[in-house]
Amino acid sequence: MSQRSGQEDPERYLFVDRAVVYNPTAQADWTAKRLVWIPSERNGFEAASVREERGDEVVVELAENGKKAIVNKDDIQKMNPPKFSKVEDMAELTCLNEASVLHNLKDRYYSGLIYTYSGLFCVVINPYKNLPIYSETIIEMYRGKKRHEMPPHIYAISEAAYRCMLQDREDQSILCTGESGAGKTENTKKVIQYLAYVASSHKGRKDHNVPPESPKQVKQAQNSVSGSLFYGELERQLLQANPILESFGNAKTVKNDNSSRFGKFIRVNFDVTGYIVGANIETYLLEKSRAIRQAKDERTFHIFYQLLSGAGEHLKSDLLLEGFSKYRFLSNGNITIPGQQDKDNFHETMEAMQIMSFGHEEILAMLKVVSSVLQFGNIVFKKERNSDQASMPDNTAAQKLCHLLGLNVMEFTRAILTPRIKVGRDYVQKAQTKEQADFAIEALAKATYERLFRWLVHRINKALDRTKRQGASFIGILDIAGFEIFQLNSFEQLCINYTNEKLQQLFNHTMFILEQEEYQREGIEWSFIDFGLDLQPCIDLIEKPANLPGVLALLDEECWFPKATDKTFVDKLIQEQGTHSKFQKPRQLKDQADFCIIHYAGKVDYKADEWLMKNMDPLNDNVATLLHQSTDKFVAELWKDEIQTIQRASFYDNVTSLDEPSVDRIVGLDQVAGMNETAFGATYKTKKGMFRTVGQLYKESLTKLMATLRNTNPNFVRCIIPNHEKRAGKLEPHLVLDQLRCNGVLEGIRICRQGFPNRIIFQEFRQRYEILTPNAIPKGFMDGKQACERMIQALELDPNLYRIGQSKIFFRTGVLAHLEEERDLKITDIIIYFQSVCRGYLARKAFAKKQQQLSALKVLQRNCAAYLKLRHWQWWRLFTKVKPLLQVTRQEEELQAKDEELLKVKERQLKVENELVEMERKYQQLVEEKNILAEQLQAETELFAEAEEMRARLASRKQELEEILHDLESRVEEEEERNQSLQNEKKKIQAHIQDLEEQLDEEEAARQKLQLDKVTAEAKIKKMEEDILQLEDQNSKFLKEKKLLEDRISETTSQLAEEEEKAKNLSKIKNKQELMMIDLEERLKKEEKTRQELEKAKRKLDAENTDFQDQIVEVQAQIDELKIQLSKKEEELTTLLARSDEETLQKNNALKQVRELQAQLAELQEDLESEKLCRSKAEKLKRDLSEELEALKTELEDTLDTTAAQQDLRTKREQEVAELKKAIDEETKNHEAQVQDMRQRHAVALEELSEQLEQAKRFKANLEKNKQSLDNDNKELASEVKCLLQGKTDSEHRRKKLEGQVQEFMSRATEAEMAKGELSDRSHKLQMELDNVSSMLEEAERRGIKMTKDVESLESQLQDTQELLKEETRQKLNLSSRIRQLEEDKSSLLEQQEEEEESRRNIEKQLQAVQAQLCESKKRLDSDTSVMENLEEVKRKLQKDLELSQQCLEEKGMAMDKLEKTKSRLQQELEDLMISLDQQRQVASNLEKKQKKFDQLLAEEKTISARYAEERDRAEAEAREKETKLLSLAKALEDMTESKEELERFNKQLRIEMEDLMSSKDDVGKNVHELEKSKRTLEQQVDEMRTQLEELEDELQATEDAKLRLDVNMQAMKAQFDRDLQTKEEQGEEKKRALVKQVREMEAELEDERKQRTLAIAAKKKLEMDLNDLEGQMEAANKGRDEAVKQLRKLQVQMKDYQRELEEARASRDEIFTQSKENEKKLKGLEADILQLQEDFAASERARRHAEQERDELADEISNSVSGKSSLLDDKRRLEARISQLEEELEEEQGNMELVNDRLKKSSLQVDTLISELTGERSAAQKAENARQQVERQNKDLKAKLAEQEGSVKAKFKASITALEAKILQMEEQLEQEGKERAAANKVVRRTEKKLKEVMMQVEDERRHAEQFKEQMEKANTRMKQLKRQLEEAEEEASRANASRRKLQRELDDATEASEGLTREVTSLKNRLRRGGPVSSFSSSRSGRRNLNLDGASGDMSDDDADSRASDFNDTQPTNANE
Repeated sequence: MSQRSGQEDPERYLFVDRAVVYNPTAQADWTAKRLVWIPSERNGFEAASVREERGDEVVVELAENGKKAIVNKDDIQKMNPPKFSKVEDMAELTCLNEASVLHNLKDRYYSGLIYTYSGLFCVVINPYKNLPIYSETIIEMYRGKKRHEMPPHIYAISEAAYRCMLQDREDQSILCTGESGAGKTENTKKVIQYLAYVASSHKGRKDHNVPPESPKQVKQAQNSVSGSLFYGELERQLLQANPILESFGNAKTVKNDNSSRFGKFIRVNFDVTGYIVGANIETYLLEKSRAIRQAKDERTFHIFYQLLSGAGEHLKSDLLLEGFSKYRFLSNGNITIPGQQDKDNFHETMEAMQIMSFGHEEILAMLKVVSSVLQFGNIVFKKERNSDQASMPDNTAAQKLCHLLGLNVMEFTRAILTPRIKVGRDYVQKAQTKEQADFAIEALAKATYERLFRWLVHRINKALDRTKRQGASFIGILDIAGFEIFQLNSFEQLCINYTNEKLQQLFNHTMFILEQEEYQREGIEWSFIDFGLDLQPCIDLIEKPANLPGVLALLDEECWFPKATDKTFVDKLIQEQGTHSKFQKPRQLKDQADFCIIHYAGKVDYKADEWLMKNMDPLNDNVATLLHQSTDKFVAELWKDEIQTIQRASFYDNVTSLDEPSVDRIVGLDQVAGMNETAFGATYKTKKGMFRTVGQLYKESLTKLMATLRNTNPNFVRCIIPNHEKRAGKLEPHLVLDQLRCNGVLEGIRICRQGFPNRIIFQEFRQRYEILTPNAIPKGFMDGKQACERMIQALELDPNLYRIGQSKIFFRTGVLAHLEEERDLKITDIIIYFQSVCRGYLARKAFAKKQQQLSALKVLQRNCAAYLKLRHWQWWRLFTKVKPLLQVTRQEEELQAKDEELLKVKERQLKVENELVEMERKYQQLVEEKNILAEQLQAETELFAEAEEMRARLASRKQELEEILHDLESRVEEEEERNQSLQNEKKKIQAHIQDLEEQLDEEEAARQKLQLDKVTAEAKIKKMEEDILQLEDQNSKFLKEKKLLEDRISETTSQLAEEEEKAKNLSKIKNKQELMMIDLEERLKKEEKTRQELEKAKRKLDAENTDFQDQIVEVQAQIDELKIQLSKKEEELTTLLARSDEETLQKNNALKQVRELQAQLAELQEDLESEKLCRSKAEKLKRDLSEELEALKTELEDTLDTTAAQQDLRTKREQEVAELKKAIDEETKNHEAQVQDMRQRHAVALEELSEQLEQAKRFKANLEKNKQSLDNDNKELASEVKCLLQGKTDSEHRRKKLEGQVQEFMSRATEAEMAKGELSDRSHKLQMELDNVSSMLEEAERRGIKMTKDVESLESQLQDTQELLKEETRQKLNLSSRIRQLEEDKSSLLEQQEEEEESRRNIEKQLQAVQAQLCESKKRLDSDTSVMENLEEVKRKLQKDLELSQQCLEEKGMAMDKLEKTKSRLQQELEDLMISLDQQRQVASNLEKKQKKFDQLLAEEKTISARYAEERDRAEAEAREKETKLLSLAKALEDMTESKEELERFNKQLRIEMEDLMSSKDDVGKNVHELEKSKRTLEQQVDEMRTQLEELEDELQATEDAKLRLDVNMQAMKAQFDRDLQTKEEQGEEKKRALVKQVREMEAELEDERKQRTLAIAAKKKLEMDLNDLEGQMEAANKGRDEAVKQLRKLQVQMKDYQRELEEARASRDEIFTQSKENEKKLKGLEADILQLQEDFAASERARRHAEQERDELADEISNSVSGKSSLLDDKRRLEARISQLEEELEEEQGNMELVNDRLKKSSLQVDTLISELTGERSAAQKAENARQQVERQNKDLKAKLAEQEGSVKAKFKASITALEAKILQMEEQLEQEGKERAAANKVVRRTEKKLKEVMMQVEDERRHAEQFKEQMEKANTRMKQLKRQLEEAEEEASRANASRRKLQRELDDATEASEGLTREVTSLKNRLRRGGPVSSFSSSRSGRRNLNLDGASGDMSDDDADSRASDFNDTQPTNANE
């Protein structure tokens, strides 16, 4: 896109050839073929003509090859008329769609037109060749011109921005976006070039040439001797900043040889006069990773190649440079760019630096840093053999690097290989691995190059800054990458797409602000739509800081944790934002993408690899300190901010698990932290002590950029790449379409469609489309607006399709195309009619000519025949010779001559008389004129005096006006000063708001950190408590064992002491028995442990089972109780309260039983003591028995036999235990599988429920949207009707009413405030009374709903008042602010309630956990094997029953889903029917219009046919008359022919007689003469008869021709009429068929619904059968339970039953508590669900009623409109009957649904009863197991030991229970404290939010005041302009008066001179008369006087003078006579 020096015509690349565009053949082709666009894989879209329509499909014929194809109607896009071909602004297209936009761009591109407007956009397509449209002549062509006056160009955008900046004093911005290689950088160059040319402060800028684009050209131009002038110093530097930035920031990529790898914002500052006074460059998103690695066929930044190829030998030695292949960071070696030399570019860069006034030392230091970046890559590390530590075997590269950077080699290697790390307060050296060292080197290289680039930008800004002249305003040029969607999208693409989302939001906002301004200027009613809010959800998803934090916030949060990874970040993101509307799971595999975000340009899949590293951007702090302390000042200055201000991420904590990144892959653009903040200015501010991530810094820089852009007037340039092959003249459609989507062009077109994009001036509309309404506008003058209104009334357009403004008429998309079609059809009809008229005229003319020729031929033939007959007759010859000799003829000629002379004389006499009369009349006129002139003279003198007075008055008025003007100017200055002060205050407030926001962010970060610490501390506390409990259990076990051992030792010692003397022989036996006892005890312990473990597993399984059952119950309750009424809920509440009372009674009974059991325990203890006494007696007996040693010896053998039997019993028990273990393991496995199945089903059910909820929400949103649109339409219609019907009186009456309503609303607001106070009191009571929470919640929610309804009504009424009266806006603002406060209070109350509920739930959860622990500690002694087997069988049966019931429930759920789907489908069908009804109504209206037109045509045709019939009748009558005449004439002819024959015979006879007479020579002269006369008369008669015959024949032929013509016309008219009738009938039949098809389809759908209904009934019957089966099973289970109860009653005898009953009572109490709490939770959730369902139901009912009203209105309109069309009426009736049937069936389905829901509720209640019975059976089974255990205890010794153990266990249990209760109290207190602290923190947050909102309100008020001041300023300016105009008009009137006065003075002077001359003549005449002079002199004087009078001179002669002169004349006459 650079300049071209060729001789091509530049206008060919700018202007469109309109002759090609307005081609009539193309227009005719478009109208005839019905051309449309259809999608194509090859060309994007192809042109085709519609051939046939088949329902939803259309048969089209391709225009290119004539092939036919079938396309769906939705895929077809309309084609614009040829009038819009190659249109310069695509917003003017009447059909705005993707195909039209692409076609327009393609046509323009192939014609060489690369620039096109699209509303606010300027779309540029890269031509890939040089075009001659950037020369100085083109700049001059665009200079000073408006945008619409010239074709699209980047210069037009620049000129518009420059002029807008100068005129409006508003900052401007030009935003250039697009893909790499699209031409962004080139267009920014052209903008800077244009501004440097136009706004150059250099005086000789008009004489110089176009600025050279390279320093080389500058140098050549400076060396040339032509003497041409160049730019000033500042402009030259501004132009030369580009080559420097390109060499350091651009690189070669696959797409582009000179791709900018950074974004920049160039700010060009201007002074008040419009001259450039300075510039500033800000950069974004430098791709610094390109410095260390590049992809295949790509290069790093240009400066590296330029330095290596362009540096001299001396410079190479100074910089230690080597060849290209020696550097590792140049991964692809030396890749050259075609057409460029790196050596020349290096010299150009150096010269540009010299022009920018860079010093030699600065340039050398920069190049050293560039060389050092290359040297970083040559440092090689190796892994040591014995360890993972890295080492540097060869340090030559490190020495070179340290030499270039001014570092110590040893310290550098130590900092890289063994850096110092702070551990606590000490520093420790840590060895690094090879991967860590390589990563550190690469990070340092990237950071060094980034800092060099930032320093370079800062240095250029310093050179371009001019502090002497302050800039008044600026133009900013943004060159940044466009939206990117790659296959692998990383962190960099997210940042770029985030930026483009913000820029697109800015575009949407500014675009519709401009649209709204134009609508306001034109006076169009328009409700403002902020389309910028459409993009807000996606922006919030990326940037939201808290309350569901966004992507960047979560990424920053993960960076705080040392163990965080990319996977944890993705999991956290999915957990937090999984339900967001713009967030989705990826479409690709997990290896390719982690999550998906829906942007405005499409869905983008992101891969989160190395995001944490990229966000933290860690650096080696040791090397950073070394670089900061470098001996090179330049390097130290580059790195000085790293140690002082920024705390970087710790490198060594995060790189331990780092892998070597692959070199082949392009590493993403590591975003620059604070790119626009230079390292040296005051603008680079970072908060000390804070870790700032790349995301945070980038977000801050983006917010600053957006703030500057919002304060400017933006101009948008979208650059597009046509193909990836860099070929000129080639355009890939799909590539361009993708870029149009990404650049937001199609988004802008989508927004255009919402408004009225097509607009036409009144005159053009009337001129172009008046042909469609020929009789609508009357003759004569009429205003353009009135004419357009009449035309639109005649066209009968829908009012929603157009708006009429003040100077233009606005249309929606597609309306103009429809008008163009109708216009073309009208023109074709007119042209056809004109052609037929012309052909008829030409045919008639040719026919008349032929008739004349025929008659002339007949006359000629007749004359020739007569001459041939007479030429040989002698008498004829004699007659011809004698006739001229006769004198009779001459006398007649003389008489005629005399008569002519007489006539001439008479004419002359008349002329003379007329002249005399005229002379007298003129004389009288002159006398009258003389008198009039005298009167005018007097009037002029009076006027002159008045003019003098007026002039004096005007002079005084002028002085007064000048004084007023001076006052106004002083006021304007004061207002400007006030405005400036207000703007300064506004800036201060904005700064204050920014500080507050920053403080808020800090507080939120601190709060999040505290919450995290709190969570970790709580987890630690829980772990510690669990450990303490375990230690206590172990300690208790050890104490028990110790006591047992001590007892045994004491017993054995006593026995030994007693039996030493007597039982020496029995000692062996005793020892054996003791060993046996020990073994048995150990086995007992083992068995107890195994039993405890089994009990624990069983408890876990039971707990999981109960949890799953509870979950199932909850799901069932949610499904069943969605549609239960509020009354049932209240009844359930009362029943629950009654149950709670009963439970309290049961609790009291249980406590009584506990007391009784304690008494029994005391009795049992007494029994124990008695047993101990008995035992001591038994010991005494034993001593007695010891004497009987001999008997014992004999009994030894018996004892050995008994021991063998005991061993057998023991082995049997062990086998039974092993079998039990196996059975339990199998049961646990089965149970786990069942649990997993249950979990999966539960998850599926939850997902289905969530989907149903989402569908309901979507349906609700759609209903709300439809409601809003219908409400808006109703409001518009109502406002129009009111405006038409009522005037000022109605508006005043309404104003009074509205004031009353406003007062009522104020009272309501006060009542709402009172209600708010009551709600706050109730919320405080809620904290004390947890039981009454549900009722209070219902009341609060009801009042909240009322408040929201009141708020909505207030807002709607206030909007109406705003439209009617502008004065009430202030009241509306006050009301809206109060409403906001109420909503804030309401939200705060709801938040408090939610917090209280959350705290209560947490307490309940903790209580449940503690109770579960208590239950586990209590339930440690359980049942034996046989009862377990029975119970397990019962359990399996119950599980099977449960599974069956769950299957039934799932089937019911599926049936419910199906019913809901059918319901939604029916609703969708209803909506479709409504839409089709609207379409039918439109079709009916169109048919009515066509019918009216057809009726008009029919009437015209009837009139024409009647006229033709009349003409035909006339012609037939004439033909009949002529036929009668013909018959009579034919008879006459026959008579004449007969007479002629007779005469010929007679003639022959006469000739014979003549010959005889001639021969006889008698006196025959007289006879001959008579004969000749008779002959002549006869011949004349014959000729007359012939002529009459010929005329009759001609008339006959003419009548026959006319008859034929009439017949032909009648046949043509009949044929045309028949054709029209056939087409109309065919159209009617087609519509009828379509309606019949729709009816059939609806009937088929009804049949499907009936089938589904039958299926639902069958499913219901199945469910009932299943319920009956379940009841039978329940009865069997009840029988089994009764049997178990009987067995339990038999076994409830012993002591431990009471203990277990006590434990069961406690467990039941705990379960009751938990169940009551769960019931409360369920109740609250159900109440909330019921309220939401009621709201949804009410909304749906409203929508249904509204739809029914619309249906009724439509039916009325159809019945009123289609009165005469019976077929349409029948179809309408059928449709209405069908709709009524559908509604009845819908109602039936709803009734069936309600019945099914009731049955489901009953089944759920039965399931609840089953579950309660199950729990009872379990408790009974546990009792049975306990009894079985007691029966099998036989050993009395073991019973005693067990009793002792039980006593100790009880004591410990009591102690543990008391300790746990104390802990529970402590936890509750801690919870209360935390809740209070949280409430206080929330209050503080709310206060700050309120303060923020108040500040925002103040800012808005100040903005309104500023706008009011602006309006006052504008009014004052207009007033000044009016006064100036009045002054100028007064001065013009004064000048006119002076001129008229001078003119009158001149005329007076002339008149006085003439009067003086006349007086002199009169005196001289008098003197002569007195003297008696001659008469001749008098006559001469008289003639002179007459001449004077004729000339118009005004004499001063009076009447007396005239009388005296007449008397003198009379006196002189006699004297002369006497003489």
